[in-house]
Amino acid sequence: MSNDIRIKKGLDINLKGAAEQTLEMAIVSNFCTIRPEDFHGVIPKLNLKVGAKLKAGDTVFYDKSNENVKFVSPVSGEIIEIARGEKRRILAIKIQADKEQVYQDNGKLDVDSATQEEVLGKLLNSGCWPFVKQRPYDVIAKPDKAPKAIFVSGYASAPLAADLDFTLQGKEAELQAAITALGKLTEGTVHVSIGKNSNSPLASVSGATIHKVSGPHPSGNVGTQINKIDPVNKGEVVWTVSPQDLVIIGELLLTGKFNAERVVALVGSSVEKPRYFTTKIGSEVSTMVYDKGISKDANVRIISGDVLSGKHVQPDGALDYYSNVVSVIPEGDDYEFFGWTKPVFNKISTSRALTFSWLNPKKAYDLNTNTNGEHRAFVTTGTYEEVFPLDIFPMQILKACMYKDLDEMEALGMYEVAPEDFALTEFVCVSKQPHQRIIREGLDLMLKEIG
Repeated sequence: MSNDIRIKKGLDINLKGAAEQTLEMAIVSNFCTIRPEDFHGVIPKLNLKVGAKLKAGDTVFYDKSNENVKFVSPVSGEIIEIARGEKRRILAIKIQADKEQVYQDNGKLDVDSATQEEVLGKLLNSGCWPFVKQRPYDVIAKPDKAPKAIFVSGYASAPLAADLDFTLQGKEAELQAAITALGKLTEGTVHVSIGKNSNSPLASVSGATIHKVSGPHPSGNVGTQINKIDPVNKGEVVWTVSPQDLVIIGELLLTGKFNAERVVALVGSSVEKPRYFTTKIGSEVSTMVYDKGISKDANVRIISGDVLSGKHVQPDGALDYYSNVVSVIPEGDDYEFFGWTKPVFNKISTSRALTFSWLNPKKAYDLNTNTNGEHRAFVTTGTYEEVFPLDIFPMQILKACMYKDLDEMEALGMYEVAPEDFALTEFVCVSKQPHQRIIREGLDLMLKEIG
């Protein structure tokens, strides 16, 4: 049986501003910011106060509902601010980084001889557990429920996504250590997906089933791969880990250090010279963005993540916990008078009505954030199904989430989806409905009512 996964439905969005395969050290960030909102569903319980000194890898807070799940500092330094919102909700913990970094020693672990309990304890105690997510619900995995399988997507198909073949170069030992350790946490299979024609370091790992993926976006989404390999049914759990998080886990196991280093792609048509930077989780985006020819007065949107599913961050914002891309594109606050009445050659559309992007499918576009329309009721056009490769009815599951029918959500396959799986349907939606938010709210409702 072939392990190839060929996706036919989808849409590749070719944008200007792809990163050149050159790597630089980002300006060392003076501050590191941890935002609990990056960990959906986690209620943080602070372990330290303002003024506390810490090492890289020291616990900053833990999950109130599961105190075994710890969240650690990416840098050594001093906590200088704890920002709070309504009802004293913790919004951010800001750390002033030391000039010379000092690491907490978690001790090495021989993954080949380690037991399941030893691996699980090491990941929990070291703060690496938040890198392990689960389906259903797309939240941090529950350590007390073993998964039927673990999935790693080493292929990125999103617009301007970081080239994982490039960012993982030289990390073979760390990747192998992490894969070996994760294999001890499931009685099932560790599934690793790579591009069909890629030269990925993940292709040579042992202890995993390798799948070669081809096709348009969202073929690189781990949700698409789960659907094609081993779908999630009621009562089942699978875990997912991103490749760069595997590197952090592997280095922790090999050295005992929690090294929150990331290779981040700075991309977008508003970037003078898109390229890759080595930085740390939670670093200021300004250390990458404004050092490379972008004026602080430029009318642009900075996104931590890709343009379809990333988070909008302010110029003084920070790289979020899971992103390996910073996208900078023009702000879409201008409007074309009667633009819908004439042929369009500079926009992407799945429809051939007045839009001629289909004539040149390889053209790279300079798109902004303008939605080119306003929010309205759902219109049944069949467009979602053209770009949605999962064996799920997208329109129906969105509507079930909106009217909160739990039985229908279950029957339609809600257990295996995440908001990012609907980023493309949101992009092509003529009704301008917030698909990702609708799915997130539906998952939250199921988690609360069903658990």
